[in-house]
Amino acid sequence: MDLFEYMRSTNMEKESPLAARMRPKTLEEVVGQEHIIGKDKLLYRAIKADKISSVIFYGPPGTGKTTLAKVIANTTSAEFTQINATVAGKKDMEEVVAKAKDLQGMYGKRTILFIDEIHRFNKGQQDYLLPFVEDGTIILIGATTENPYFEVNGALISRSIIFELKPIPREAVKKLIEKAVYDTQVGMGSYNAVIEEDALEFLADLSGGDARLALNAVELGVMTTERSEDGKIHITLDVAQECIQKRAVRYDKNGDNHYDTISAFIKSMRGSDADAAVYYLARMLYAGESITFIARRIMICAAEDVGNADPMALVVATNASMAVERIGMPEAQIILSQAASYVASAPKSNAACEAIFSAMSEVEATGNLAIPTHLQDAHYKGAAKLGHGTGYKYAHAYKNNYVEQQYLPYELSGKEFYKPTGNGYEQKIREHMARIKKEAKE
Repeated sequence: MDLFEYMRSTNMEKESPLAARMRPKTLEEVVGQEHIIGKDKLLYRAIKADKISSVIFYGPPGTGKTTLAKVIANTTSAEFTQINATVAGKKDMEEVVAKAKDLQGMYGKRTILFIDEIHRFNKGQQDYLLPFVEDGTIILIGATTENPYFEVNGALISRSIIFELKPIPREAVKKLIEKAVYDTQVGMGSYNAVIEEDALEFLADLSGGDARLALNAVELGVMTTERSEDGKIHITLDVAQECIQKRAVRYDKNGDNHYDTISAFIKSMRGSDADAAVYYLARMLYAGESITFIARRIMICAAEDVGNADPMALVVATNASMAVERIGMPEAQIILSQAASYVASAPKSNAACEAIFSAMSEVEATGNLAIPTHLQDAHYKGAAKLGHGTGYKYAHAYKNNYVEQQYLPYELSGKEFYKPTGNGYEQKIREHMARIKKEAKE
C-alpha cells in the first residue's frame, strides 16, 4: 500500500458512516447470532481455526452478514477479496480467479472471495464460479437477503454451508445505540450527545432487529440536532421520530397497552371481525411489536377458537409463522395480514380446546386409571404372557375402518370430551362419526 492509498483508507475510516465505523472487528464484538457463532458452534470454531470453507450468509438487512465476512477478513491468513454482485461483472471475477491461482501456485496461499448480494448474480455468473469453488481455487463467502435455495445456483449451494442470520435482539440493539451515542472511539461520543430513554426504546423497537437502521437514525439525529443550553445534543423521542420517519404510537410493550392491544386483536379474530383484526395488527406492527410474537398469537387463536371447524386455519397460521421468520419486515406484514384475516373469517369452534381442558380436569380428578388390557403394548418382553393386547380389534379390518371397543379406561366408559359443533368442517366430523357408529351397530 502506497502513502496515498494509506491516507485514502485512513480518511475513509474516519469519515465513513457510523454503522460502518462501528462494525465489529472480532467475533467477540459481534452482537446476536449466538446460534451460529456461539463458542461451541461450527462457524465460531472454523473462524478461530482459520479453516473456513465456502459459506453463504442469509438473513434480513442489518443483521451482520457483511460484518461476519469482515471478521473473517480480519482473522484469516488467506487473501481476502470483496466484490458486490450489483456492479461486478465476469471480468472482475476473472481477475480474482487469476490472482487466486497465482497466490495458490507461488505461495500456497488461499483466497477468500466475499460476494455481497450474491443473489444478484445471474445463472451464468454463478456457473462461472463453480469450478473454482469446487477445486479450492477460491473459498466463497456469499451474502444475501433472499432465500439462497431459490436464488443461488444449486451446485454452489451443495458446495457451501448455509448460515441463517436472525434479526438482532432488541436488547442488543439498545446496547449498540448507547455505544453509538456515547463511545468516543468508534461512536459519536465526541459530539457530547445524550439519548433519552423513550427515544432509545423507540429506536430499538422500530429497528426491527436491523442494527444499521438504528445506527443511521442515531447518526442523523446527532448531526442534525442543535445543542441545548446545557451544551449537549439531546436525542429526544421527537428527534428519533423524525430520524426514522415514524410516529411513536402509545404502546408500551411491557405495560397495559401492550396487553390491551393483543387482547383486542385476539378477540377480534375470535369474533370473526377481520377488519378489526387487521386494524389491531397494524397498530402492533407500527409500534414495532415482534412479528414472531404476533404470529404465535395467531397460531394459538387458530387452534383455540377455530379448531376443527376449519383445520386449514392452523396450517395457514403455522406457515405464516415460518414465513415471517424467513422473510422479515416489511413483507412480513402482508403474511400476517393474510393469516389474521383468514383466522378471523373462518368458522369457529372451541370444541377441541374444551376437549383437552375437560380431559385434563378428569386426569387431575381421577389420576392414572388403568388402560384397558387389549390396548396395552404386547411387544415388549413378557407382555404377551400377561395378556397385553389380547382381544384388540384392528379398526382397518372393519367396515368404515371403525369398530366398537373400549378405548377409555373402563371407569370412564361413555365419557365424552370432544363434542364437535355444527360449524364448518366439524359438521362433517359430527355427521361422519354418527354414521359410522350407527352402521357398526347394524
